[in-house]
Amino acid sequence: MSELPIPRRGRSSGRVTLDDVARVSGVSPITVSRTLRGARNVAPELSARVHEAVARLGYVPDVAARALASSRSSHVAVLVPSLTNALFVELLEAVQGTLMPMGFQTLIGVTHYQAAQEEALLRSYLSQRPAGLIVTGFDRSDAARRMIEDSGVPCVHVMETTPIPGIYSVGLSQHQAARAITRHLLQRGRQRIAYVAGQLDPRVMQRLQGYRQALADAGRYDPALEVLDPSPTSIALGARQFEALLARQPDVDAIFFCNDDLAQGGLLAALRHKIEVPQRVAIAGFNDLDGSDQMLPTLTTVRTPRAEIGTRATLMLAALMRGDEVTENTVDLGFELVVREST
Repeated sequence: MSELPIPRRGRSSGRVTLDDVARVSGVSPITVSRTLRGARNVAPELSARVHEAVARLGYVPDVAARALASSRSSHVAVLVPSLTNALFVELLEAVQGTLMPMGFQTLIGVTHYQAAQEEALLRSYLSQRPAGLIVTGFDRSDAARRMIEDSGVPCVHVMETTPIPGIYSVGLSQHQAARAITRHLLQRGRQRIAYVAGQLDPRVMQRLQGYRQALADAGRYDPALEVLDPSPTSIALGARQFEALLARQPDVDAIFFCNDDLAQGGLLAALRHKIEVPQRVAIAGFNDLDGSDQMLPTLTTVRTPRAEIGTRATLMLAALMRGDEVTENTVDLGFELVVREST
């Protein structure tokens, strides 16, 4: 293909326009627009010419103008509570990877588990009329809930599920997952099983309820074996919690940590103090984060499908944005109990 000429930029703004791309690539502005939206009805040769022109000219689409012209935003707002927790990073990667081929970009907002921050982000993002919205869980203020409902913007909730008609969600039962790993510890013959938690967000508290139910069913529940710390989870916090718990409750023979980073900290503390795992105390985590399969001993945990949740939620949202009928408003992707050496 011969080298494409670069036209002079508009005198008023100096900005490369869609018309410039059309002239350089030798196609119509409509073809350029369709190509950049990812439409499938553009011939491969024409699409290649458009993308070559875009690259050579450094063209950046005017998203605001496109939205005004089409009455359809090219952005999807995604609200997560944290970016320090790897599970939300994995979820976001899946969301963005699914949206981009559809021609959508993500507006990422981090709420830091604060209702006021979520309200502020919703107020800002919804004022821009996004094409869709993905939010984490169901625990939010009445004001935030009203903003979502009144906006008319299609919305999908992730990481949790609900049977309520008209509410769309993709996730898993945190309660059932916690029951499963607690029952596993009981089946291993453990008698004094502690629950150690940080952050104390709604999903952590749902896991607490699952732990309590499993132990109550077995006649083993003891509230003295719960360690609930609102601090963000970390390896360092897990180590401190492990040491404090065993100093206070030396007869504990198993610990269910609410997240793998805490459990990893517990394993390192046990190694440092020469406490044998699982002989003296079994340790289990939750989420199967990176590194859990490399610990000494390797960590028993619950594997949660974060990437699949992100992908399925995005596909559900895409259907809602197109106006398609979504017959299954709740998708429970389940969990996997991963038994390793620590139990």
